[in-house]
Amino acid sequence: MIVRFLSILCFGVLVASAHSVEGNNDNEDIPYLELAEPDEGYHGLIRENETLVEVTPAIRARGPLCSFLILNNKHHGEAPFEIMVIDENEARLRVRYPLNCEKRRNYKFDIAAVGCDGSYSNTVPVHITVTDVNEFAPVFSQAAYVRSVDEGKIYDEIVRVDATDRDCTPRYGDVCKYEILNDGDRSQPFAIDNEGVIRNTEPLEYDKSHNHILSVVAYDCGMLQSAPVMVTIKVNKPCRAGWKGLAERVDYAPGTGPLALFPAARLEACSSDERCPGVTRIQAAVTLQASRAGVACDRDTYTIHAQRTICGLDQKTIDLLPSPGAGNEWAKSLKPDSGRDGEQMFEFDGESTSAVIPESILKHSIGSTFALSTWLRHAPPPDHDKHRKEHVLCLADDHKMNRHHYALFVRNCRLILLLRRDFGEGDLNIFRPAEWRWKLPEVCDNEWHHYAVNVRFPNVELFVDGEPYRAPDGKGPEVIDDWPLHPAHGVNTTLVIGACWQGTESDMKHHMHGWMAGLGILLGAVHSPSELRCAARCREGLSLAPDLYLKSVSVEGDGAAEVETLVRRVAYGDARSFPTPGRRNVHLATTITCDNGRVIKARPAESYVMVLAPQTPTILLNGSADAARDYAHFRAGLPVFPDLRVQVLARSGDNVKEAETQKLDSCVVSVYPALNPDHEALALRGAASLPESDIRATLTRDGVSLTGTDTVHNYQKVLREIEYSNKKPAYYLNRVFKLTCSELNGRFTSNEYVQTLTVVHPRAAGDVHAQRPSGLADKLDVARDKSQASNNVEVPLAMNVPRAFAAHAQHSPHAAEVPSARILDLHSNKERTSNNVAVLIGAVCVGAVVSLAALGAARARARPRAAPRAHRVPPHDSEMAWDDSALTITVNPMDETATEVGRAAAPRAAPADSSDGESCSDSDSEHNDSSDDDEEVMAGKQHKYRNISQLEWDNSTM
Repeated sequence: MIVRFLSILCFGVLVASAHSVEGNNDNEDIPYLELAEPDEGYHGLIRENETLVEVTPAIRARGPLCSFLILNNKHHGEAPFEIMVIDENEARLRVRYPLNCEKRRNYKFDIAAVGCDGSYSNTVPVHITVTDVNEFAPVFSQAAYVRSVDEGKIYDEIVRVDATDRDCTPRYGDVCKYEILNDGDRSQPFAIDNEGVIRNTEPLEYDKSHNHILSVVAYDCGMLQSAPVMVTIKVNKPCRAGWKGLAERVDYAPGTGPLALFPAARLEACSSDERCPGVTRIQAAVTLQASRAGVACDRDTYTIHAQRTICGLDQKTIDLLPSPGAGNEWAKSLKPDSGRDGEQMFEFDGESTSAVIPESILKHSIGSTFALSTWLRHAPPPDHDKHRKEHVLCLADDHKMNRHHYALFVRNCRLILLLRRDFGEGDLNIFRPAEWRWKLPEVCDNEWHHYAVNVRFPNVELFVDGEPYRAPDGKGPEVIDDWPLHPAHGVNTTLVIGACWQGTESDMKHHMHGWMAGLGILLGAVHSPSELRCAARCREGLSLAPDLYLKSVSVEGDGAAEVETLVRRVAYGDARSFPTPGRRNVHLATTITCDNGRVIKARPAESYVMVLAPQTPTILLNGSADAARDYAHFRAGLPVFPDLRVQVLARSGDNVKEAETQKLDSCVVSVYPALNPDHEALALRGAASLPESDIRATLTRDGVSLTGTDTVHNYQKVLREIEYSNKKPAYYLNRVFKLTCSELNGRFTSNEYVQTLTVVHPRAAGDVHAQRPSGLADKLDVARDKSQASNNVEVPLAMNVPRAFAAHAQHSPHAAEVPSARILDLHSNKERTSNNVAVLIGAVCVGAVVSLAALGAARARARPRAAPRAHRVPPHDSEMAWDDSALTITVNPMDETATEVGRAAAPRAAPADSSDGESCSDSDSEHNDSSDDDEEVMAGKQHKYRNISQLEWDNSTM
């Protein structure tokens, strides 16, 4: 108390002295502090770990100065500072002991200068601020954190950690960041934010890790790191609801009927789990997953025509997507895909694939009652253009205008039917329905679906996958009314599949991008629901009852025992005789509803059915490979396959037997080159019996095409009725026909059966080898016959060899097998001499022949002319006369026998009418007498003349 009293007393004295000094500023014997703004005072900064204070402005005094005095303020307590005089007029401030910002940040006191005589200057306030030093690291509020979570969930906040810092300023005293230390393991599925909230980034699994231990640190704003704290996250053992006793693979043998998939299935429903004390409802769904036509299942690969018999479709249904080929040339621009075991699908690329339907297939006016159906697989366009049209079928103006008369197209995942009335149908001033729009998710799911539209204008009904379509909201399709089309003179229409014709641009637009199959239209009637269900139904699927094939089966019960019983009854079956082999995935999903409302999803179970390859049938075609008939039979017509036998053989174990229940759906008879319609034709003798079966016949120049699903017996009967006729058989050697048959739209194909019909040409009397003498071979035949008749000499073997006649070797596009011209060596069995000797002998013989020819010509001139022969060719047949003046005969000089025969024949020819006595003209005249001027003889002479000349030309060029 005494010290404080003395301080107050001194302070009063100093104040009085200061006032005294202020009143006597001119007194230089009294010190005073130099400061521009005495009221502002001095300001100083000092760090916690420093001793000198940075004072602004510097402390200076005038006058006689001995020291400085710090006057403590009673309101601020004692100031731990002292002033040191460093020269006559300046001083510095320092601390007497280390300061602590966390305890006290600000100090305020007054100072005064003291003269050597004890006088005091004026007093000036000093403000000192202690600046912080980042000396403390953040500290967590808890030594460790522990939390528990459930498996399979994503949490926004699992735990929040908190840390504080003892530093006095926000710069070092606030926590600005938290971090999870990885320790090299970056697979931890957790994250932490700047507020200290820890969450999981993916569902946690008990099997992978029961506990997750994290090391978390905090940073203040000066980035000083704290000591790590342990955070333990425990994963609760889940309720292991799921199925056991399921086979991963189930093998299915075709033809064995339904097969139970899960005969030993057992469900664990977590009845002992505290989170699910009791079970209220269990639901299980078994799904067969595949991606084929027919509601994603394996369906029969029959065409529309075949389905007429199978499903009872109307016989008048027109197939608008036939297989390109004979009779369907207009569909050759389409892109069929038969790689899926014969299933005929067509791909449309969205840019160029389309086909124009001729009016001979479908009349452009379809009336007000019709049915249109198709299989369609479509996905949204890549550019997601909501205004893009993709046409299935479209009828539009062919030029001048772009009016669409009727169409079925897809736009913005809607199936739209356009049906504009013509100007002649009703009042032009009345609005009538013109467009029906169905918003269907199936249109854009990139899966196969069957769509059928039954139209009884103005009523329109849509069937999807064989069932009438009902919108989820119960509303019908959006219907747009429009005016009828106005008349346009001179404008026709064009019907297109897969696009729409733009008449003003003369180009296709609005192409379809997707897949189509089985597009058909029925005029004047509609399909019944039963027919559509049959056409769209799967013959493969899951079922709980026989003959019921479903894509998925759902069961539910109040307890696990009930659901287990139902799931064990779920079976897989395929009623097809030859199902597509391969894998079918099966998915089993289960949901458990607990008494407390909690819903538990059991682990999904996966299995698959492996459909084994069936014993494929063998289609066998047998019969006589060749048949020879005369002209009369060819003119009247003869069966091509008179004794054909068609068999379908199936293997049963080690035995092979004939399958009586099998059916064929196609047989093709081809002939090459194509028939000449002037005198060749193919016909069906029993055409009247065709309506009794489901076989359609198409006859063209290239052959016969039989289509339609029917029994083997009916196909064999129709094939035997195919008849070939030829009005000019003399022009042909033979005709070759090839036959192939198939089943399931080409999935199984028969052997290629070849049938040859050979023309038997009439022969000359007394000549067993030739119809007409021709060239050198003819002369040798005549010489042989005369030699045998007069001298009874043995003719060499070479002269008895059968030969090919030039009259039969027609150079005609109608010939079946045209032999090329060649030089015949009649003495191949003799030894050949050297080339030089042959040339020499040949030269000598040629000279001898020339000499003999000159001698014969001289004798002919000297002989008086003989009277005309009685059998000369009439003048009107002069064009058919044989002229061999250009014929060159080459005789092998090595053959002495042939030379002798030639010499023996020369005298007998001397009495002839001219030097051409041995020519074919005489032979023909003699034969004409015996054949009574038959027209085939005349045709044979004409073609003999042409072909021998051709042969001579070919030989001359060799």
